[in-house]
Formats: sequence, structure tokens, C-alpha cells
Amino acid sequence: MVPIFSLSSPTTRSTHYSTRSRSWSFCFVAVIMPGSLERQYIRIEVISGKNIQVPSRRMPAGIYVFIDIDSRRRWKSAIRALSSEVSVVWGDAVTLSSHESRTLSVEIGASYEVGRMLGSGEVIGKIQTSLYELLDHGDETFDISFPPIYNVHPSLTLNAAIVQTCDNQNGALSDSLVDCEIVRHTNAGHARFAEYMTSKTVSHLNDAVEHFQLVLNRCPNDGPDHAMALTNLAYAHLQGYICNDLQGIDFTTSLFREVLALCLQGHPDHPLALYNLIRALIWRNNKEPTAVYIHEFTELCCKLLPLCSKGTYFRRIGTRLMKASTFDETCSNSAISRFTQRGNIDDLDESIQFRREAVSLCPEGHPDRHDYLNNLAVSLGHYRFIHQGKLNDLNEAISLHEEAMRLRVALLARFNKHHDIDDIDKAISLHREALTLCPPWDLRRDTVLNNLALAVKTRYGELHVKEDLNEAIDLFRESIQIRRHDHPERHINLRNLSSALCSRFTQTRTGEDIEEAINLCQESLASLPSLHPDIHLNYMRLQETYLSRYQVRHNHADLSLAMENFRLASRHPTQGFPYRIITARNWVAAAERYSHTSALEAYNTCFDLLDGHLATRSSTISRREAAAAFSSARSLPVDAASCAIRRDDLRRAVELVEQGRGQQWSLASRLRSPLEDLESTNSHLAHTFSELSKHLSDAQYSAGSTDRAAADRAATEYRRLTRQWEATVAEIRNLQAFSRFLLPPLYADLQAAARRGPVIILIASEYSCSAIILPTSGEPHHAPLPSITLTDLQTLKDRFTRAIRQASRMNPKDSRTDLIVLLRIIWDEIMLPIVNVLEHVLKLKRRSRIWLCPTAAFTSIPLHAANPFLTKEDRSGKEPCLEDLYICARKGKALLAVDSELELVRKLVPATAKRTTISGDAATRAGALEALQENTWVHLACHERYSACRVRILVGDKETPDEVIHLAAGLQFSGFKSVIGTLWEVDDAVAKHVVEAFYENMFKDLKDGDVMDCTKAAWALNCATHAVKTKVPLEQRMVFIHIGV
Repeated sequence: MVPIFSLSSPTTRSTHYSTRSRSWSFCFVAVIMPGSLERQYIRIEVISGKNIQVPSRRMPAGIYVFIDIDSRRRWKSAIRALSSEVSVVWGDAVTLSSHESRTLSVEIGASYEVGRMLGSGEVIGKIQTSLYELLDHGDETFDISFPPIYNVHPSLTLNAAIVQTCDNQNGALSDSLVDCEIVRHTNAGHARFAEYMTSKTVSHLNDAVEHFQLVLNRCPNDGPDHAMALTNLAYAHLQGYICNDLQGIDFTTSLFREVLALCLQGHPDHPLALYNLIRALIWRNNKEPTAVYIHEFTELCCKLLPLCSKGTYFRRIGTRLMKASTFDETCSNSAISRFTQRGNIDDLDESIQFRREAVSLCPEGHPDRHDYLNNLAVSLGHYRFIHQGKLNDLNEAISLHEEAMRLRVALLARFNKHHDIDDIDKAISLHREALTLCPPWDLRRDTVLNNLALAVKTRYGELHVKEDLNEAIDLFRESIQIRRHDHPERHINLRNLSSALCSRFTQTRTGEDIEEAINLCQESLASLPSLHPDIHLNYMRLQETYLSRYQVRHNHADLSLAMENFRLASRHPTQGFPYRIITARNWVAAAERYSHTSALEAYNTCFDLLDGHLATRSSTISRREAAAAFSSARSLPVDAASCAIRRDDLRRAVELVEQGRGQQWSLASRLRSPLEDLESTNSHLAHTFSELSKHLSDAQYSAGSTDRAAADRAATEYRRLTRQWEATVAEIRNLQAFSRFLLPPLYADLQAAARRGPVIILIASEYSCSAIILPTSGEPHHAPLPSITLTDLQTLKDRFTRAIRQASRMNPKDSRTDLIVLLRIIWDEIMLPIVNVLEHVLKLKRRSRIWLCPTAAFTSIPLHAANPFLTKEDRSGKEPCLEDLYICARKGKALLAVDSELELVRKLVPATAKRTTISGDAATRAGALEALQENTWVHLACHERYSACRVRILVGDKETPDEVIHLAAGLQFSGFKSVIGTLWEVDDAVAKHVVEAFYENMFKDLKDGDVMDCTKAAWALNCATHAVKTKVPLEQRMVFIHIGV
């Protein structure tokens, strides 16, 4: 069923720029919550897993999930193969009775057996959760994250739902594994071996081997578990004991041969047995190349690959073994070894032939291509050119190294993203090989030295090995020494050496290092013209050096110099807005950390740059995406306001929070600004502004063309129009009385919002939580909230979510103890300090109107429902709650959902009011827009099929929590002044009582001919929630809020 609009009261049509007052009332209801969990079931579906890393780095046969119901029973999914993207797809489900334990344990495990398992395998991750937590996600799929493994968090995608019947077709509950000695020792062995592989603590390895040996001793040679017990022991030996001991390698290899003999073709574990033997043979051949081993593992590789299913991680590794990483490269190494021992050119030619084959097996895009390009280049340039002096060999080697160099850059980029140390090690190795081909007279040697130094310094940043940093500094120095003073990129070498010296200073605190670092950076800066793009990077390096020196010597002059370079970098015009925004955000962080006086300026710079960046985007969607890209800027408005509060500048705090929160709105409003006053002052400018705004609005849609050339032309046109529009706005601001045209409002302008009652702005920042109270006149007042933090508010929000869900399952007559506790916390920690200012400082009379304006984390808290739930000392009644003291309304943007009973509305709205109702097929976009133009009041309703939309509106947008333009806020922006909505889902069985009481109070004194007054809405809602206390549970009363006038 489509949405239903019930609209009433005629009005004249509004023009494009009209700001005519409108009021809009909603009655909201969400999906009916399930009743009691009695006689019901909970179905948990394990959909998939991603980022699956095995702690021991051992090749698993498959991945499974355990759900422990209690100490006796557990459910296990099927064992599924790990994909090439280290993810798993299951689709298995378990159905639990509602009488089961509310606490569950969810575990991801790696199995090393395809068929019969010896123990439980290796634990990848384990967490505790509960049925309530799983059900909190409604009907949506959700992810649960596990502790990180090698800096990556494995996760599962689940779905939990209440069902009426039990169906465990995909898996059944079973008793926990028998607590036998073999199982205990196998599991302990896997656990200790994983600990060894992550910590390299030899005692852990010894323990693992001891456990695996005990298991092997208890598994008969002809038993079904002997092969797996032997594999576990052999693998521990392979990774831990063999080192350079050929006898140890041969012993381990013999164990794997025995396993393969037990797992012949057709056995489910035959592929893993092949793989493990190949690994042992490769290790053996690397220590002492032998043709026999080369031939054997090449033959085994040919058998393995057809057994690896496509798309699996096993296939990916098998392919690497089969291709260049096995036969060709090992044969080539063997041939090179023979050449260095005997000097036979045939051996060298054989090596080159093998390495050419290896390169041919690694097309562009292959992850190991750079290795084999480099190896072929070494054979040609380092060996054959030196041996025979053929210039063609050297030229080809250089060409190969150049291609490998491009791949080194890709390796560094991949390392910066994934932090896999193997990538940076490979890049360094390739750079070193390139350096061997650049003799001292080579013109490219300075560049190769600089690139090698950068790679080594990058590894230092990851591992913090001081030898890497010292080597990088030496390499940077050598690069500078041989690079000409007039070289156009010499400033880069200077800056790089400065950065490395600064890093060493932070470790050693050697004064010479930091002084040289500053001098080098200043020299680099002085060598560039004022509009060179790298000026920005030099400013950033200078702030880094000054800040490093300040952190050691605590000289405030250094801190001021660091902040000044932040200022210069963020304002340098050659850099694009994104880099400058990041710079300004870092300036904010540093100024806040060290309590520098430039913090407010840094915040202002962030706002200006964000506004400039968003203004360059030619569509509303692209502006929205651009704003969301800067995740670190989400908290800027409240952090800026907190900064101003801490500097006792309350007026500025009010201006900043409104400027930041309204950034998204200002971008829209610049195209929809009232022109009446400007028209009467300067009709020409008004017409120019109006036309440019219209053209800009039209250009937004042209820029969205799928034709790239057309889109580029439209974007160019948009920028041209933007420049004209900005010039026109500047001209308007030169007019008397128009100096603030389209600028963020000043405090005096904002205080007008308090003409009907004090406005209370609640600010939640990581630095402080506070409230600013704007009285109807005079200076703002500060109400500090010292007992609450940003983390407390998030916890409070989560507790409310759980308490609301729990209350929805309770009998209406049961006490809402959890909700009462939470509302008491809101009263004591948040609203009581504010009420004290209202009563004792502002002397505000009771039952006056107040306006709550929550920001950030406060928006999800039902502040209006704060209640001490205490009896008066004289036992004459209850202590008043917030809604007993004042009539609360909300300013700004709220998170809403909608539903209502139309017949009830028709009954309660005065009969004299004209009504337009559209529903069914008539409820089109055009029909709704026409009805909105002809009516000043609107009542919206929708049914359960729109729950997905409703949930999206309810939760808002976490990317920009203070700037989300949702349905209610959009209607407010277009001219509707008054809105009633809900903070979360309501039950339509009880919500109608609130709706009925609201409309009865809204219109009870209305006489024929009287005009409906939207300013009574907050009072009517206050009366309604008091009137239905005996009919409507607490969680369903406190959900209703009023925003607007």
C-alpha cells in the first residue's frame, strides 16, 4: 500500500522563494514488536564470513562456526572452503527455543581435516553475545567482529529472527565433543602452536610438539586418525625446528611422505597431504638445491592443481606453487648456483631460460610479476653482462628493472593500505637490486638511492628497527650529495632527509638531528617559487619538526611556529580542498592537544574550507558524498563549540555550532533565498541573483549526465556560474543592511529563536559535554555537565535501545524498571543542572515553554522525558519531572517515522476545515506536491511495508549526525514550522490514544471561524502524554516529541 496524505485547510499557492508558515503534524507507528518470547523460537542464520585469517598461517581444509548454547550443547556449521578473497559463504542456520540460555558463545574455527576431525581445529576468534543482542538488529543482516589477527578483524554476517516453528535442517544441536584425552591434547597443540607463530616463543612450540606427539602415540598406525596426528606433528616441526639442519628437514619431509602414503588419491585429505609435502620439498631444495627434489615437487605440483577448486584460497596458493614460484624459479636458482661454482655459461643460459618462462607465467596484474622481472634482470645484467659484456643484455636488464620499479611503487601502495610486511620487504629487495645496476656515474643513481631510502624508512615506520632509520638517513645523504643543486627535484631529497632526521630525533633526542632537519626543510622551502605545489608539503614538514622539538624542549615559540605552518599549509592555494581540509583538521587536533590559542581559528578554517569544497560540487548528491568523505570532520561543530565554551566565549560557541550543523542546509538555501527585501533595495541585483541561482540549480542535473564529455562540460559551466554567483553575492553584501547576506548568523540573529522561550543547546564533544541556554534577551548562560561524557552518552543510547526492546515484550502493567533508571540518569546528570539555571538564574516560571536543541550524541536521548521518579520529602506527592516543570519542544532536525489512523483524524479535526485526501493510485509525487501547495496542515500515514524506509529515517545518518536532511527536516526547511514525531518505533495499538488526546487538546477550544493555531502543538502534546498515563506504557509515551514553534 502506498503512503496516504490527509491534508486540510486551504491557502494560497506559494512562490518558489516563499517562506510562508506551514505546520505539519505526524502520528508515527513502526512495525508491531513481537510479543512475549514464550513458545517461540529464535532462528540464527550464519550467512558468511570475511577477513578470515588463521593465526598459525597454516593452510586450512575449511572454516566452520561453533555456537555454544550452554556448557553441554553446541551447534556447528558445515565446513566450507576459504575463498581466494579469504572469505567464506555458509547459509547455515540453527533454531533455538526461547527457553534456551540467553548467553551464547560464537566461535570461528579452522579445520585441517575435510572429513573426520581430530579435535576442534584451530580457534580463529571467539566472542560472547546474547539472544537479545542478536535480535536488536530486527530483520536486517548484521556483522559481528572478532579480535584482530595480524591487524585484521575477522567478522561474520548473521541474521536473527523470531519464528514460530523449529526447523534445523542445516544443522542440529549436538552434545559437546567428548572430553577425551586425544581431543584435549589436539586442541591444546593447535592453541600453543598458534601462540608460537604469533609470538615466536620457543616454549610454546615445545608445548605444541609435546601435545601433538602424545596424540600420535595414542593413534594406532592403522587407525583413521593416524594420518592427521602425524600431519600436525610434522607441520609443527616444519615451521619451528628444521632451520638450517638438513637432517631435521629430511626427517620432517619423511613424515609428510608417510602422510601422503596414508591419504592416497580419493581420500578427502589427499590435496592437503600433497600441499604439505610440496612445502617441505621446497624448503629442502632451498637449503641444498638438488635435481631430484626439483623433479619431485614439480611432479607433485602437477597433481595438486587439478584438485584445487576454482575460486578458493587453496587454488590461489596452488597456482602460485605450480607457476613461477616453484619449478621455473627453483630450477633457475639451481642453474645459477652451478654457474657460480663452475663458471659454465650453459648453466647461466639455462637460468635465463627458466626465468623467462617464469615471467611468461606471470602476466600483468600477477602479484609476483615484479619478483620475476627483477630476477630475470639480475641474470641478464648482473651475471651475463658482467661475464660476456653484451650491451643488449644490460639494456634489457635496465628495461626489466624499470618495469619492476613501477611494480615496486604498487607494492608500496599496497603496503600502505594493508600493512603486509612482505610487500615492503619485496619492494626493498627490488630497490637494492636496481641499485646494483646503477654504478656511481649513472645519472639515475640519485633517484634510485632516494627510492630505496623511502622504502627503508617506510619499513622503519612499521617495525621501528633503528638500523632501518639510520640506513635511510645515509641513503638520503648520498642521494643529495650526487644530485645537482639546480636539479628540479632536489627539494624533495632535502625534505625527505629532514623527515628522517626528525624521526630519529624523536627517538634519540639528539639536538643536531632536529637542527639539521629544520635547516634542510627551510632550504627546501627557499628553493621553490611561492606558488609551487610542494610548498604545502614543506610547510607540513616544518610544522612536524617544530612540533617534535616542542615535545622535547617545551619551548612555546616552537609550538607557535608549528601552528603558524599549519596555518600557512591550510591556506596555500596550490593544494586542492581535500588536502587543505585534512591539514586544517590536523591543526585542530594539535591545537586542542596542546591548548594553543589558535584552536578556534583552526576550526573556522575547517568550516571555510569545507564550505568551499562542497560549493565546487555540481549536484546535491555529489556535495553530500564530498561531505561524508571527511569522517574526521563529523564532530567539528560540537568540538568547535566546546572549544569556544572552554575559552568563555559563549556567543561564539552558539554561532559555531549553528554554522557547522547548518553547513548542508546553507548549500541548499543559497539556491532558495527570499529576495523580497533585496528586490525593494536593488531590483537589478535581485534579478541577477535569482537568475544565477536558477541556472546553478539547473546545472546540477546536467552534471549528472552519463556522457562523460557532457558531464565534464556541465561541471565546467557549473564552476563558471559559481564564480559569477559568488561575485554577485559579494556585491550584495556591499549594500547597506545586507552585509550578512547568506553568511552564518551572528548571536544576535540566533537569539531571535528564543523569543517564545529559552533555547537550550546541548553539546556533546570528546572534550566536554555542556549546555548553553539562550534567554529571550541578554547573554547566554553555561550549564556544565561534568558527570557525563561522550562515551557515557553512547552507552546511554545503547541501554535505551535494549530497554525499549525489552519493554515492548513486557505486559503493559509490568514496571519499566530499566527505563525508570535511565530516565533518572538523564534527570540527574543532564537536565537537573539545566533546570537549576532556568529556575535560579533566569527565574523562569513553571509551565513556560523551553526549546531543546540537542546535537550529536544528545539527539538519540529522550531528554524531554527526564524524571527523578522521587517522592517529595513531605510525602505529599511525586517530585516534578521536566514535563511537569516546562512545556518542552525541540529545535532543529529530528529522527522520525510515520503512521496514523485516518478515520481518527477525520473525526477530531474541525468539520469546517477543508480536507484533501489522496491515497492508493492517486498518491503520486505530482498529486502530493499539488496538495501541499493548496494546504497549510498535513497529516502523513504509511503502512508496515515501508518499515525499511522508516528505519533509515529513524537512525538518521551517522556520517553527518548534525546535518542529515531527512523527511521532517526537509519539510521544516521548505516552510513548515511545527512538527510532531517520534524518537523510535511505536505500537499502533497504543499510539492511537496519544493521537486522540493530542487532537482533542489541540482543537477543544476552537470555535467556528477560529483559525487553527500551530503554536499550541507543544502544549497539546504535553497534555496528551499526561492524559494517557494509565493507558499507554512509559516507553510509548516518552517517544513523542515536538519540534518547531
